[in-house]
Amino acid sequence: MKWFRKFYGQRYLQVMALLGVAWMVIFNYIPMYGIIIAFKDFDIISSISQAPWVGLEHFKAFLEDENLPYVIKNTLGMSLLRLIIGFPLPIIFALFLNEVKSVIFKKSIQTISYLPHFLSWVILGGIMATWLADVGVINKILMGLNLIQEPITYLAEPKYFWTIIVASDIWKELGWSAIIYLAAISSVSPEYYEAATIDGAGRFQKIWNITLPSIKGTISILFILAISGILNSNFDQILVLRNSLNETSSNVIDFYVYQTGLLSARYSYATAVGLIKSVIALILLLGANYVTKKLNNTSLF
Repeated sequence: MKWFRKFYGQRYLQVMALLGVAWMVIFNYIPMYGIIIAFKDFDIISSISQAPWVGLEHFKAFLEDENLPYVIKNTLGMSLLRLIIGFPLPIIFALFLNEVKSVIFKKSIQTISYLPHFLSWVILGGIMATWLADVGVINKILMGLNLIQEPITYLAEPKYFWTIIVASDIWKELGWSAIIYLAAISSVSPEYYEAATIDGAGRFQKIWNITLPSIKGTISILFILAISGILNSNFDQILVLRNSLNETSSNVIDFYVYQTGLLSARYSYATAVGLIKSVIALILLLGANYVTKKLNNTSLF
């Protein structure tokens, strides 16, 4: 048959692809069977099949929890700040880095900006805690500039926590997030820039009229993915930087599930909350995909 001959002709590529499919099925699809414990009263002593059905009891318990408004507020607050501030910054960084003519300087900036991505939040959290301590470098700089009169223990003040989270996340991921935009920019034909130069266009005019329109597809796809993950928090980052003093501003959904569901062995409850998050993420993904497709004819599917 024709399809078999084609498959045989691509047998080495097909085997590589099938290995990826097998990995996805084993680790992503088969474990989805465990989702049913969200509708059961599961404990580690009995099996999933032996656990009694409780229907939507765990979902109801989550929606009626008195801490839910604060958890949602903190999660959405930090996620929206990340989206509003953290999403456009890698684009701007990539655009300006693309304009650097010195190869040595450009590669140096890239290396320096990439480096924090490869460090875990355990290391970066320790650095941040040291910098933000009352005897840390941040207080020394601000006091040296007479911007503050006495040291501030930033991680002990809930009002600073969102700013710390967003700023440290941008610091860690700015350079790494810019890679995909730099790759998209490199695919733009130089002929467009040459024609614009002949027409007398300046650098900013080229960026606005050539570079940005050429990478709008990449921006749209990443924006859709960012919208779908708006309920996600960087759990490692939160876990390292939170403490009992900033708890009112640091209690997000992911940490709430870890604390209320897993530490208390309420596995069914934790699964129910995770399922709610997944459903909302799917709705946001479909909505963002639809809107983006209507606006600029670019979408994931």
